[in-house]
Amino acid sequence: MTLYLLSFLGFMVIGIPVAFSLGLSSLTYLIVNDQLHLLIGFPQKMIAGIDNFVLLTIPFFILAGNLMNSADLTRQIVRFAQMLVGRVRGGLAAVNVLASMMFSGVSGAATAEASAIGSVMIPAMQRDGYKPEYAAALTAAGSILGPLVPPSLALILYGVLTGTSIADLFLAGIVPAFVLCAGLLIHVLLKARRENHPLPASVPAEERWPLAARALPALLLPVIIVGGIRSGVFTPTEAAAIAVVYALGVGLLLYRTLNASKIVTSFYEAATMTAGVMLIVAMASMTSFILGIENIPREIAQQMLGISSQPWVLILLLNLVLLILGLFLEPLAALVLVMPILNEVFPLLGIDRVQFGVMVVLNLMIGMITPPVGLCLFIVSAIGKTPLEKVAVAILPMIAIALIVLALVAFVPSLTLTLPSLFPGS
Repeated sequence: MTLYLLSFLGFMVIGIPVAFSLGLSSLTYLIVNDQLHLLIGFPQKMIAGIDNFVLLTIPFFILAGNLMNSADLTRQIVRFAQMLVGRVRGGLAAVNVLASMMFSGVSGAATAEASAIGSVMIPAMQRDGYKPEYAAALTAAGSILGPLVPPSLALILYGVLTGTSIADLFLAGIVPAFVLCAGLLIHVLLKARRENHPLPASVPAEERWPLAARALPALLLPVIIVGGIRSGVFTPTEAAAIAVVYALGVGLLLYRTLNASKIVTSFYEAATMTAGVMLIVAMASMTSFILGIENIPREIAQQMLGISSQPWVLILLLNLVLLILGLFLEPLAALVLVMPILNEVFPLLGIDRVQFGVMVVLNLMIGMITPPVGLCLFIVSAIGKTPLEKVAVAILPMIAIALIVLALVAFVPSLTLTLPSLFPGS
């Protein structure tokens, strides 16, 4: 297995994309170990890895998010968040956090959120006198709210890989997302008072109701998704298709900002993003095949028991490993790569599988904003035209807040399990 890991890291270092690095590492393993006869099984494993009806939710939710964004939804959400904050010192920074929280119900992916919110909020904060690195760091920190709120692509994939209820996972991520949002808002307001950040312009009274009315359809999308699934009106896959129809209706009939060109672009971008995700899932299935050959998951579980039999120690160790993994791998690729191992380790932890899913996803998302290689850091640095090292320093207090929320998710079951218990499925 050492050979596989070294070859995988080597391919990544020389710039080969994650999906192809996974496939080439698997091929290298078979060649060196003289097991080329197993190569005939690779196409079957790849097809089996993506032959899951629930995976259809991914392209549909990506498309729904693209359509809502093309319909100028980001600007509507930002203005609505500005109305909620009012004239509070540091209010524009608070708008950034609130906008990220609201937009998370549309995008479902941290990178999409960092790009969409960052393109609007980072220049606005810079014009208002905020330090560029702070504006970029805050946008990156807010971007990890998206994968905790429905329709989270990472939670969907976790549900597919483990057979966990996607509706339960969607509900379980909501409270941790609000806690993280509250933590970031407290940080923003305290920093604003300490550093005398500017007061934002208030929204005129006559504009408030129209703003709320235009933002409401976007805010209702996650409610429709979770409510429909939970009530048994439709399945997760059907919910994703309904989200697309809903996004088209909002963009064409209500906002009237969608046109043929934007719709074609949204479909094209959704197709390319879906192809990338499915290729990663397919290639990672080959890795799972090799892990099974080597019996690695069971060996790792036994080694962890050798370290300690205390569940809290194992949870801390697992969190540390996942945080490191999240530094180097895109979350969806990391999930497919590690879930065969985590499925063996899970029974040792003594926690609910839904709670475990939120913990795993939050771990990997924190990795995306952690220096030096967090992907969202590169996105916001490029948007803000700010050196990465300055953004990395500015985001450290926000990472600390995210780690506190991660500890609460890991050790306070009620944080993730209360909502699923309050809204039992049909």
